[in-house]
Amino acid sequence: MSDQLKHECGIALVRLRKPLEYYQEKYGTWQYGIQKLCLLMEKQHNRGQEGAGAASIKIDQKPGTKYIHRHRSNGNQPIKDVFDSIYGDLATVRATNPEKFEDAKWAKENVPFAGEVYLGHLRYGTFGRNSIDFVHPVKRENNWRSRNLVLAGNFNLTNVDELFDLLVSLGQSPTDYTDTVTILEKVGHYLDEENQLKFRQYKNEGYTSQEISPLIEDNLDVQKVLSNASRDWDGGYAIAGMFGHGDSFVMRDPWGIRPAFYYQDDEIVVVASERPVIQTALNVRASDIKEIDPGKGLIIRKNGDVSEVSIRVPEKRRSCSFERIYFSRGSDKDIYLERKKLGELLTPAILDSIDHDIKNSVFSFIPNTAETAFYGMMEGVRNELMEVKKRKIHDLNGEWTEEKLQEIISVEPRVEKIAVKDVKLRTFISGDEGRDDLVGHVYDVTYGIVRNGVDNLVIIDDSIVRGTTLKKSILRILDRLHPKKIVVVSSAPQIRYPDCYGIDMTRMGDFCAFNAAIALLKERNMENVIDEVYQKCKAQENLPKEEVMNYVTEIYKPFTPEEISDKISKQLTPDNMEAEVKIVFQTVENLHAACPENNGDWYFTGDYPTPGGNKVVNTSYINYVEGNTKRAY
Repeated sequence: MSDQLKHECGIALVRLRKPLEYYQEKYGTWQYGIQKLCLLMEKQHNRGQEGAGAASIKIDQKPGTKYIHRHRSNGNQPIKDVFDSIYGDLATVRATNPEKFEDAKWAKENVPFAGEVYLGHLRYGTFGRNSIDFVHPVKRENNWRSRNLVLAGNFNLTNVDELFDLLVSLGQSPTDYTDTVTILEKVGHYLDEENQLKFRQYKNEGYTSQEISPLIEDNLDVQKVLSNASRDWDGGYAIAGMFGHGDSFVMRDPWGIRPAFYYQDDEIVVVASERPVIQTALNVRASDIKEIDPGKGLIIRKNGDVSEVSIRVPEKRRSCSFERIYFSRGSDKDIYLERKKLGELLTPAILDSIDHDIKNSVFSFIPNTAETAFYGMMEGVRNELMEVKKRKIHDLNGEWTEEKLQEIISVEPRVEKIAVKDVKLRTFISGDEGRDDLVGHVYDVTYGIVRNGVDNLVIIDDSIVRGTTLKKSILRILDRLHPKKIVVVSSAPQIRYPDCYGIDMTRMGDFCAFNAAIALLKERNMENVIDEVYQKCKAQENLPKEEVMNYVTEIYKPFTPEEISDKISKQLTPDNMEAEVKIVFQTVENLHAACPENNGDWYFTGDYPTPGGNKVVNTSYINYVEGNTKRAY
């Protein structure tokens, strides 16, 4: 994605199902779990640039000894910071007790992070607040082990206002107005309630308080806690947690918006946001890794038992298609094939844009995340070229010569590395207000490849959101190569609506497709539509989210996708460009054909899976019309 877009958060959970002595004997170290957590987090590095954290729990520690440990960082290299701290703790203990350090039993009693349950998180915040307080895992502490909660997740809730009020009605005073605090306190409240219920039950049965604590730990109804806590959540989430006594869980939203995968054997249970990450960390086959079903929770009990149970009633699956197009690692076999298919399905539109002049066209891609779609695009171009060659040979009617055959079969698509990103300019470090000075120098180009005024230059991108980098940098740079025409191809459809489930796309005015539609309405004297949609949105402003409709779709209804694409092309073309610019977008139909199992498309169609989505898009539109730049949720 040439535009900078916030990534998704990543989660990693590791549960060792054997005593630490087992791993010391088999793998030569009791640090096996720490090592796997580090690898899982590093392999999901693309999902977190603003913070990282890791926590561990020691099961059945003696009273008076610490059993929960945590390190977090919001520095420039957060994963490195976290594990430098963890291994620094280990090194300190090793230095003072070198003869005991390798004793797994002693280590569990005396060494930080020598536990059985580990939870890691990679943060990509959508609210721009980079305080250490917002870095997961977050904790809710208590003197009773079974009331301690450690939580981390990949989520965004659309109805934090409602949930905040619910917490207040319970008598709580939440410390912040965020979905992180809301989720932590909701789960914590029902965890307390379940503990209290079990306490009264066992007290009535005649057990002493000291006898009751282990009984609660062994019989805590984790499924009920999670079901009650998540009952009113509206949004996308994959949330992982640990209770102080050793139970752990990962739960997924009913629509399957946010991803979660797991692997288990008799030694270990591992959960991560992406499948290939687990494959790499544990050297297992893709077929051995399962996806947590929408609305389900994976519960790992203190004794190591594993079950996948219903937490919420599953809805129609609407898994985020952006995961497939951009966020997830392309090394996943299914994602790789889907991205290739996305490129291949664009072939007819691409060839139309260059009048099928393959001979005088150069094909490339920007940025590296679009490389897989580029391979698919080139397969499609080559297949089309093969049909052209066959027709030309057939048209010879047997009257061929070596020269004629050579002329026909020698034509091949010209594939070149045109643009190279300057890795020294790490634009993701800057906020929106500081990016404009950098984007003009993000890419270097390869000179002498494109024939001046003769060749078309076709560049594929995985998606175009704002178009800022295209207009201020890429198109200007590509024009220095003096092509006849520049065709920029997006393997994703036009992004028309905000996301409210984790991706940092919330302001309507940021979308080049929306700006194009507004411009067309004004050009065609249809500005009344802008005001009518605004009035309809305002009329719903105080309605319950379940009654809100998405009227912003009416902004786009007067126009075909091609009309909007053409307007985007004009708006993103910099002044004084020599080359003609054409921008080609994927169709929604092709997206669903390429990614049939992950058809969440609300940012393209406005078809939100939850009621809160409609409220967010209307609020975003109201903010746009009123000139308000605040977030819509």
